[in-house]
Amino acid sequence: MRNSIRAAIAGGGVLAALAAGVSAASAETTTPPPSYGQVTLSPEESQQLCADLLPRLVDRTTKLTARINGDANTKGSVAWLRAQVGKQRAEGHPRIADRLDQRADRRAGRVGDLKSIQDRLTDFKNTHCVAK
Repeated sequence: MRNSIRAAIAGGGVLAALAAGVSAASAETTTPPPSYGQVTLSPEESQQLCADLLPRLVDRTTKLTARINGDANTKGSVAWLRAQVGKQRAEGHPRIADRLDQRADRRAGRVGDLKSIQDRLTDFKNTHCVAK
């Protein structure tokens, strides 16, 4: 009899805790999305961005595009990866070849992204970095 009373009390306690947790969880409100304001740069920050950071970003996207579009001798290019696929298949490693083939497909798809980034950087430079 004592065990059934203890079980009933424990069950009631668990039920009360769950009910309190559910009511507390339902009372939570979602936080509103942050509102973004305009970013204002000082003339020094703007000069640093236009003189230092922007040319490095343009150079980086140019180098990545050149590497991706390189020939079979350019390590990391799509053609180099395709050559590695053939080499791995010839050596009897089809799983490695499939992975390299997927990597080559993914890498070839990045050229459009890099072109878009290059265009955006050029537009930014022409809009904000040209002396008025």
